[in-house]
Amino acid sequence: MDTFAAIDSRNAASTVSTGSAMPVENSRVKGLYKLTVDERRKLVAQAANLSEEHVAALSQHGELDETAADRMIENVIGTMSLPVGVATNFVIDGKHYLIPFCLEESSVVAAASNMAKRCLAHGGFTTQNDDPIMIGQIQLLDIEDINTAEQAILENKEDLMAFCNDVPSRMIALGGGCKDIELRRLTTPLGTMLVAHLLVDCRDAMGANAVNTMAERVAPRLEALTGGRAHLRILSNLAGHRLARVRAVFSPEEMSSDGTKEDGDAVIQGILEAHAFAVEDPYRATTHNKGVMNAISSVALACGQDWRAIEAGCHAWTTMADGRYTSMSSWECDDDGNLVGSMDLPMAVGIVGGASKVHPAAKANLAILGVETAQELAGIILCAGLAQNLGALRALSTKGIQAGHMKLHAKNMAVSAGAVGEEVDVLAARLQAHEGHRTQSLVETWLEEMRKA
Repeated sequence: MDTFAAIDSRNAASTVSTGSAMPVENSRVKGLYKLTVDERRKLVAQAANLSEEHVAALSQHGELDETAADRMIENVIGTMSLPVGVATNFVIDGKHYLIPFCLEESSVVAAASNMAKRCLAHGGFTTQNDDPIMIGQIQLLDIEDINTAEQAILENKEDLMAFCNDVPSRMIALGGGCKDIELRRLTTPLGTMLVAHLLVDCRDAMGANAVNTMAERVAPRLEALTGGRAHLRILSNLAGHRLARVRAVFSPEEMSSDGTKEDGDAVIQGILEAHAFAVEDPYRATTHNKGVMNAISSVALACGQDWRAIEAGCHAWTTMADGRYTSMSSWECDDDGNLVGSMDLPMAVGIVGGASKVHPAAKANLAILGVETAQELAGIILCAGLAQNLGALRALSTKGIQAGHMKLHAKNMAVSAGAVGEEVDVLAARLQAHEGHRTQSLVETWLEEMRKA
């Protein structure tokens, strides 16, 4: 926790930054859920100072036109929409943020917003991020003398890095580029492999294209130095040098259902017990971490990031300590009885290039966040993940996950049954009040009865 000590002291007195400009003046938007979609969009557009182009992208359901879509992937036949919602109440490093989520699952946005509000008394979330270093791997095979090959690479490391960086690149001009080369030996059934890792500072890009280009460019030189054969030359999505870290503190009163310390203490104990389960059991950890990724992947998708790469890296990272799949998050009590949550995960994101600069809705969502660097975006995404994880743990530890989930899912079930107009609200209300099993067939039966009456 020492990483965050300086940030904590900065935020202790106030949740509002007095430094750089706020992404939004206030992330606490009361009653947002009560507004129409158009009213919400106008409110967010005003708060985030969105351009007419950004508003238009969001109001057109985030759809790509066919020309843009055809440039992104092969064999395009159309596009597909998912809802974009805005999570409120997030104060991160003293700044207010409205965070866009893109997903189909109910309760996620509400849960993250709810949990974000519960740590405001302690300054919200604090983050700390590594430099944006990505790894490019070159697999070297058929080497007769591994020791000699390693020595040759290390002796020529500076020249190899200079060669990687000797290309016209805005990333390099801004201070990025290959910063180091690491070597690993792998013993396999096919023999010993030597793997060279290029450590590349990608600045504000995700960096896949730059890293892959460098790996392919330097591979022949590694072959010449080692006498081996360069086979695979590709980046790794386990971005272990590009970690984002987040921490937040929640008092018992904030975690309680009735505002009392006694109830809050009981809630916190339940959360700690649920977390211990996820730490020790991979079956529970998988679902626990899915909850984390509910937010991480949703924010990443909303902002045009490679959310599959992020997911792969996050899940792999949990095994790095002792080779066992475990919880992505950490929850504990401090000396004052507060709940303290933290998380550190690889977060390879970018605000330069890729879908973030092609997809109109992704550009609009990045504008809502108002991020200035990829590292800032990484921290925001991780904060959303921690908040959502806490929301799931709190629900599970109190009234169960279905209570909140079904409250928001009831309308989806009504629509799935074929309900239209006022039928949706009537069926949803009846389903929420129903004390027995809530099934899709039951809703369909009710709808049929309503229409016969």
